[in-house]
Amino acid sequence: MSQIALLSVSLSCRIFVVGIGFFSLCFLMTSLGGQFSAKRPGDSPFTMRAEVLGGQESRGVLRKICDMLEVIMKRMDVLSKLGNTTDTHRLDELSSALDRIQPIGLVERIQAIAQNMSDMAVRVEQILQRSMANNRVRDGAFGQCEIPKDPRYPDCPSKMDWMRARWTSDPCYAFYGVDGSDCSFLIYLSEVEWFCPPLAWRNQTTTPTLKPPPKRQAVFQSDIGALLEQVGTGKESLSFMKRRIRRLAAQWASAARRLDDKLRNHWREQKRILVHVGFLTEESGDVFSPKVLKGGPLGEMVQWADILTALHVLGHNLKISFSLKELHGFLGVPPGRGSCPLTGPLPFDLIYTDYHGLQQMKQLMGLSLRKHKCHIRVIDTFGTEPAYNHEEYATLHGYRTNWGYWNLHGQQYMTMFPHTPDNSFMGFVAEELNETERLNIQKNKVKNMAVVYGKEANMWKGKEKFLAILHRHMEIHGTVYYEAQRPPEVPAFVKNHGLLPQQELQQLLRKAKLFIGFGFPYEGPAPLEAIANGCIFLQPKFNPPHSSLNHEFFRGKPTSREVSSQHPYAEQYIGRPHVITIDFNNSEEFDATIREIMRINVEPFLPYEYTCEGMLERLHAYIQNQDFCSPEAPFPPVNSSQTWLGNAPSPFNLLPNSRILTWASNASSFSSWPPLTALRVVASLESESCVKACQTAGLICEPALYRFINIRETFSALDFQCEGVESEKNHLFPAFSAEHAECSLQQDPLLFSCAGSSAKYQRLCPCRDFRNGQVALCKDCL
Repeated sequence: MSQIALLSVSLSCRIFVVGIGFFSLCFLMTSLGGQFSAKRPGDSPFTMRAEVLGGQESRGVLRKICDMLEVIMKRMDVLSKLGNTTDTHRLDELSSALDRIQPIGLVERIQAIAQNMSDMAVRVEQILQRSMANNRVRDGAFGQCEIPKDPRYPDCPSKMDWMRARWTSDPCYAFYGVDGSDCSFLIYLSEVEWFCPPLAWRNQTTTPTLKPPPKRQAVFQSDIGALLEQVGTGKESLSFMKRRIRRLAAQWASAARRLDDKLRNHWREQKRILVHVGFLTEESGDVFSPKVLKGGPLGEMVQWADILTALHVLGHNLKISFSLKELHGFLGVPPGRGSCPLTGPLPFDLIYTDYHGLQQMKQLMGLSLRKHKCHIRVIDTFGTEPAYNHEEYATLHGYRTNWGYWNLHGQQYMTMFPHTPDNSFMGFVAEELNETERLNIQKNKVKNMAVVYGKEANMWKGKEKFLAILHRHMEIHGTVYYEAQRPPEVPAFVKNHGLLPQQELQQLLRKAKLFIGFGFPYEGPAPLEAIANGCIFLQPKFNPPHSSLNHEFFRGKPTSREVSSQHPYAEQYIGRPHVITIDFNNSEEFDATIREIMRINVEPFLPYEYTCEGMLERLHAYIQNQDFCSPEAPFPPVNSSQTWLGNAPSPFNLLPNSRILTWASNASSFSSWPPLTALRVVASLESESCVKACQTAGLICEPALYRFINIRETFSALDFQCEGVESEKNHLFPAFSAEHAECSLQQDPLLFSCAGSSAKYQRLCPCRDFRNGQVALCKDCL
């Protein structure tokens, strides 16, 4: 028997003796502990109470010893097989370490054993790693573990240097088999990441090719029990969401039946969907939950409750996460700090999250986020424009904010209102009234009753002047939160009901004639709920409009949008008589408007896109048609001179008596959603955005169709005389400069943007038609 084998046997015997002695000692102390304190149910035979042997510190010491003994015993079998005699002196060191344990006081002896066990465990680990590294070098002989010099993998050497210096910085590397040897670095960098070439001596067939799961049909479902169980409990925010889901369950079920009839049982693919509500996680601070019962903002929770319900009712396979732990488990990421990528396929077709959740996913997924981000949909209240979303462009041109720069497709951001066509409009729902409720509301309206939109006392500050005018004509009601021992900080003539539950607020709105906004909060759900209950919504006009350039609230948000009133959607898409927007600083105009409102009779009104059916219809269309993971075919295609049928000079026709282009019916067809039949091309005026240019033509700007007009033929079809055509990264392109007769095309598809304008350019704008009451979808989009 070799010297190293003898030493291993000797060391094993010594550890065995120490182990037997230690466990006997544990048993003795447990017995002694039983004389002084009761044993807790569920404690293991070797768990010591805090009252025994010095309390919590001693228990920690004992646990440490147990852990170290277990580590050493597991490694002794490996040590006994080591054949490298150069490690004999290290085994001698371990053998002598046992001799150094001296019988001293009971607690001191345990601590000494723990320290020696810890030292031995570290040394065993070092010997094992060196031995394993040597074995790998022998197995990968003839330079197999040398850094390959391959021009296709220029980052391989620098990544190898990084791994040598930092591989212990994240436990995920060890999870994937990295042990400190160059061979393990190369295997990791070639098989888990992609910085080094595949190794010829590795068996590349060992990783099975996983087939995607079979496609299943989505079936509408009306039972919300499973959804409520997934939402869970423990936070007031979750309780609020569950109350809303229950209250609207019947309306969702009825809407699902109507949409099913409309789709004529059309086959719908069931998607595997993860919903991670990042802003409600403890890790993000969850500032919303404590404020639910104190008048805090509820708009985001209203929207998330409706998103969850819509996805569930549409029949998709849903997982819901409200914590990093749940997110970690659902994604199946390796343990550690997020430095390593996922090796398997993403277990979801779609992931709905918010900006907080996106940041958390980046921390967990590391490099994998870049690979899988096409599956993500970001619920983004105010919108993110392409100039802010494109990280390099935003950094170079001053559009960098705390919220943008993710390099997503613009339509992966989903907004609360359809104010930014660069993004997708997700929305929410307001409760619908049946015919009986509508009639009762019209009978019971109190023409001189107003309800103020403002749940927090600070929203009322500085509003005394026009409140006094309103008080001359109407009885004013408020729903301001206040502590029981403190009176509300509102004028004495206001009847304050305190913070009301949703159903009681609905009853108040059904009696009131007027719902009046103070200018904040911006773009919340409450005005739509008031209008749906037969109120007229009166709101202030902003002059100049509020934006990130002049208002603190919008500063840092990834949009240059100018907000002309408290609720631009209500102003633009609903308007009079349901919505009246005036200058509140003009006392005469304000007084005259109040008198006018008292004379007007309006019926309850709810836009179709904010009904349950409207939201189901819109979300169904997105899920079945939006695809940001499949690479789009280049356009114009190769040999574009032969693309247009009949050798036409362009694929466009000019509508009679207009400057609007349509896609020629005899041109080649290309797959797209929205379809090309919806396309209308217009040229903006100078200093006009494509959002405005399309609105002027009674259309909606559609960024998904930009690639079909980003060709030189569009300029000639619109009679722009180009002295030259250049391609450049600019969020205003494609565009025409009259000053220099220059035509500019867009170089980067991520910068296709409906937003933005310049006095230098007339922009080329892809517009489309839209369904009545559903601006998010074209007429042929469903």
